[in-house]
Amino acid sequence: MSVKSERVEFAGSLGNTLAARLDLPSVRPRAYALFAHCFTCSKDIFAASRISAALAEHGVATLRFDFTGLGASEGEFANTNFSSNVQDLVAAADWLRETYAAPALLVGHSLGGAAVLAAAGHMPEVRLVATIGAPADAEHVVQNFSAHLDQIEQTGQAEVSLAGRPFTIRKQFLDDVRGVELAEKIAKLKRALVVFHSPLDETVGVDNASKIFTAAKHPKSFVSLGRADHLLSRREDAIFVASTLAVWVERVLPGESATESGVEQPEAGVVRVRETGHGRYQQEIAVEGHRLLADEPASVGGDGTGPSPYDYLSAALGACTTMTLRMYAEHKQLDLPRVSVDVSHGKVHASDCKDCGEGREGRIDRFERVLSVDGDLSAELREKLVEIAGKCPVHKTLEKSSVVVTRLDDGR
Repeated sequence: MSVKSERVEFAGSLGNTLAARLDLPSVRPRAYALFAHCFTCSKDIFAASRISAALAEHGVATLRFDFTGLGASEGEFANTNFSSNVQDLVAAADWLRETYAAPALLVGHSLGGAAVLAAAGHMPEVRLVATIGAPADAEHVVQNFSAHLDQIEQTGQAEVSLAGRPFTIRKQFLDDVRGVELAEKIAKLKRALVVFHSPLDETVGVDNASKIFTAAKHPKSFVSLGRADHLLSRREDAIFVASTLAVWVERVLPGESATESGVEQPEAGVVRVRETGHGRYQQEIAVEGHRLLADEPASVGGDGTGPSPYDYLSAALGACTTMTLRMYAEHKQLDLPRVSVDVSHGKVHASDCKDCGEGREGRIDRFERVLSVDGDLSAELREKLVEIAGKCPVHKTLEKSSVVVTRLDDGR
């Protein structure tokens, strides 16, 4: 599934405009999520962008934003604290609720993980919470500037260097994080929780994950990140978290993947096709609990997000062919190796088509199949497989005249 990223903005808890990105799936989202980045980081850090994109690929639209005074957001970092970060998350959820839909998932990295644990109670629609390298208490962040604590206590503020950048930390920040009772909030979470943490994390020790996990009630899960560092700076670590989280979301939200675009499942034997509203021609196909996309290639004005209608027709012929051959082999108890078929389609003039049979005029559809079998076959069996391929039901349907009846359903 393709993903598009849109720049958006909304008002934060202190009245400043916060910069954000909304990563959207190519179909109507099945759910929305909020991502909270690490302390003094931004929405564009690799881990945040990769995880957000992976969720969108699985149908979960994800909003990642810069907290007040960070990244491209307005405001002074010195005026912020843990509580304002939590309220920024609440503001982001309010914006999503008013603009699209309330978030069902919260994801937080490092101090952002502590923030989503604290913010979940303010968002009744949230069903899932994920933390990545999160501290078990907000005060843990103080160790990042512990050498300046005396100066902050005595003068009210100090300029500290974090990740090579200068930040002003004021006493109100210290007072705020020291007053947060995160364990109590975790115990009252009442949402499904997954805790990601590396046992080698030198910034936030893995004992924090143990405390979070112990404080939380079920359902809860823990995923070890092996040799990952705190910022998931290795590409493979961020991808692992992204992929695992996306699968976990699908597991905790059962039964919703088949209807993630809002298309109701049709009754047995019916294939339902509906415009998604994305691009000019994209369609969603719902059948027997499955969801597929159809589109046109960019060369004819589509976005290429799925096979074209004729691609699906060729696929139907190919699938029917290999299934028919397998049924024949099983019936005859033949040790037939794996079979594959390449199908190509084109429009040709009947007079130019030597193998199209008689009685055809004008331009006609021509499908060509090339059968391939792993291993050696006798000449006799090769000839027989070509014959059996012609007995494929879709083959017969395409060769014969069909009747298409169309009516308008005024009730839907």
